[in-house]
Amino acid sequence: MNRWYGALPAPEITSRLTEDSVLCLPIGSYEQHGPHLPLHTDTVIADEFTTRLVDRYGDQHDLWKLPAVPYGLSLEHAWASGTISLRLVVLSTLLDTLVGEYTRATPARRLLIINGHGGNRGILEAATYELQRAHQIRICVVHPSSLSTVRADSALPEIHAGLRETSVMLTLAPDDVHLDRLPDSFAIDETQRDEIKRLVLERGTTWPWSTGDARIATLGITGGDPRLASAELGTAIVESALDACDAVLKQLRT
Repeated sequence: MNRWYGALPAPEITSRLTEDSVLCLPIGSYEQHGPHLPLHTDTVIADEFTTRLVDRYGDQHDLWKLPAVPYGLSLEHAWASGTISLRLVVLSTLLDTLVGEYTRATPARRLLIINGHGGNRGILEAATYELQRAHQIRICVVHPSSLSTVRADSALPEIHAGLRETSVMLTLAPDDVHLDRLPDSFAIDETQRDEIKRLVLERGTTWPWSTGDARIATLGITGGDPRLASAELGTAIVESALDACDAVLKQLRT
């Protein structure tokens, strides 16, 4: 069964969708991902993961795939050419408008947001409360990379465009990965580890960090050497996250 929302003719919305149907909204970003990955990496990950999610669980949990929101909050990458970032109020308003329109236009009252960009996490966590209250929906956000139990054997914490994210792209969109564009001089600087932990991962303090900061990134990459990435690792990460989504979907539909 085709479970792509946009492929439905208007008269079938009320016959195919019910209050228990789950609308699946991918959200990503357009931002630098080093020399080897494209600007739309996070949007591709969110969109392709959603496709696989709907293919696997669509009939079981009545899932419907929505078109992806391609932009997110990406000011940590604003130093780089090509990065496009929304502002907090714009993304918040966009989400509220979209959810309001989907609840007006369909009987569905379940929403699963699939987030492909770590920088969106904070606003999405806060937005779920307002969206649930304003539109009387059941809502949940999944972050596939965090949901996966598979960990990469990496020299540095995996934050952005490194071994882990490159592996996922080798699985979901291999034609978008160009490891040959990394210069021969490229090398991971393991002395960045402590600064990454302090500026990015420390839970007691929040800093407006940047992948343009040489203390935590090399060529916009914060993580392990992407040249060590593999489709096998990417597949394991994706499959592990998909496995975990079954319990999430069961809870969302209760």
